[in-house]
Amino acid sequence: MHERTDKELVGFARKGDTEAYSELVRRHQQVVYNLAYRYMRNAALAEDMAQEAFLKGFRLLKGFRGDCSFSTWMYRVTGSVCLTEIARRKRRSETEMLPHHEGTYQPLDAQRNDMAEAVRRCVTRLPEKYAKIVTLYYLKEMRYDEIAEIMDVPLGTLKTWMHRARKELRGIVEDELGGYNEAE
Repeated sequence: MHERTDKELVGFARKGDTEAYSELVRRHQQVVYNLAYRYMRNAALAEDMAQEAFLKGFRLLKGFRGDCSFSTWMYRVTGSVCLTEIARRKRRSETEMLPHHEGTYQPLDAQRNDMAEAVRRCVTRLPEKYAKIVTLYYLKEMRYDEIAEIMDVPLGTLKTWMHRARKELRGIVEDELGGYNEAE
């Protein structure tokens, strides 16, 4: 199985060969986990989302047309699973409770990390497609053409969405942080 291509393994898996799909999981599990972690920012949740993405991938495998690579397709599936979970948690008002110690000095690096985490939370308030492109571009450091392929949209459309996403995110961040501006 190790010497077969992803495309060949997909063909076997579609015919019911679970070992072929297991090999695809082994090949792509780290990348899927890393992407899930970028969305979820929590190792345990990322593991759950990666597992859910592979389960969903297995269920949807018959619909995989092969227009893109299996890894690109799994990016789409993983992003969808993670954004769905984030939206579900948001609807249920689930928030992570972090300890807060009043009067505790925070070094500048810690303040910057807090600011970055606040911005990440703001990204989850964007519409799903905007949150996805912002996450892929800034956190996964993917190029526009790669994101356009993953999201199955023309490059021009993606650039328009990114412009709108940035504008909307700027407003959310300003609301969330009370107009805080870091000194330059």
